[in-house]
Amino acid sequence: MSTEFFWRLPLGSDGPYLATDKNNRGAPTYRPGNIAPGRLPDGEADGFTYIDYIAQVAKAAEIAGFEGALLPTGPEPWIAAAALARETRRIKFLVAFQATWTLPAYVAQQAAILQNLSHGRLEWNIITGGNPASQRANGDFLEHDKRYQRTGEFLDIIDGLWRNEQFNYQGDIYQLENGALPPGLRHERKPNIYFSGFSDAALDVAARHADVYLNWAEPVDKLKPHLERVRELADKQGRQVRFGIRIDLFARETEEAAWSELRKQYERIDTRTSAAIKHFASGSDSVGAARQSAYHQHLERFDDLILGPNLWAGFGKAKPGPTVGLVGSHENVAERLAEYRDAGFSTFILAGNPHLEEALRIGQEVLPLVQARRQTQDDQPTALKASA
Repeated sequence: MSTEFFWRLPLGSDGPYLATDKNNRGAPTYRPGNIAPGRLPDGEADGFTYIDYIAQVAKAAEIAGFEGALLPTGPEPWIAAAALARETRRIKFLVAFQATWTLPAYVAQQAAILQNLSHGRLEWNIITGGNPASQRANGDFLEHDKRYQRTGEFLDIIDGLWRNEQFNYQGDIYQLENGALPPGLRHERKPNIYFSGFSDAALDVAARHADVYLNWAEPVDKLKPHLERVRELADKQGRQVRFGIRIDLFARETEEAAWSELRKQYERIDTRTSAAIKHFASGSDSVGAARQSAYHQHLERFDDLILGPNLWAGFGKAKPGPTVGLVGSHENVAERLAEYRDAGFSTFILAGNPHLEEALRIGQEVLPLVQARRQTQDDQPTALKASA
């Protein structure tokens, strides 16, 4: 089973600290969306903008050996991916978007155009939505299970359009009559579907459509039963699914240095930032988000958030998204990543602040150690492998 590593592109704020909120005790932050322009020798602005910074991160990830880059959900990942495709040569773009934001036939056309523009480097991270207040603020009033039904129908149509010269569809939410991609637009490679969700409604969609089923990090033993369930459901559909995991990393030369620096950064998180994160999480109806919140919502002390060797549940105290991440030396982090790989994960979506510098650090210092561990195992005699 081949392993692929993606790096997260910060289509929001970035910075040198765990939390990059402006209320973070005055800590300096990178603000890609509001970067103050640099100056040329003659005093004129150099024109360096948001997309220039994101391009730097994408190029760093490509240079550092990552196979792909995640562009998180929002209004701009499609636009950013199109721009970045002209700035890079090899790296794939995992575009995260919600089915609710546009019609499936139009998305199929967008994807086909981007596949041709990028020479087949587009992948899809389909998001269904998990915070009803945020959904309603954007005009989406469907309840939880109905949202997943919509995502399933959305993907039915995408698949039908990509595989057929002409396609009709009659669902509860979407209908399509004589749908087709424009002549010559269909790319030979349909983007892979990266999909997540822990509820029964989500798993039904995953079994039918996911090429890669994504998880947020948890202790390995907590995730293994869930992976088996997804495998069984996909098998009933006559399909196989690969598994991916999204993890924040905090790696340094030594384990002591990593924990010491992270502890100082944790102390910078102010009460307003913590309250905002709690408020956002409390409104979610996502089963996966609830699993993440359970690891940290009633804990405040830094040490109480340590779940196991190099596993820390404090990332969710600083920003929305993944709660559990890896902390330690380059060797520690590589070993933990290898354990997830050995448990069945083949796709890793990694991140760390600041994203530019950490892409290079992780790519140069950690990924080779993970790959070397696999090579060592492959070189072992069969009997030793079985006992490992």
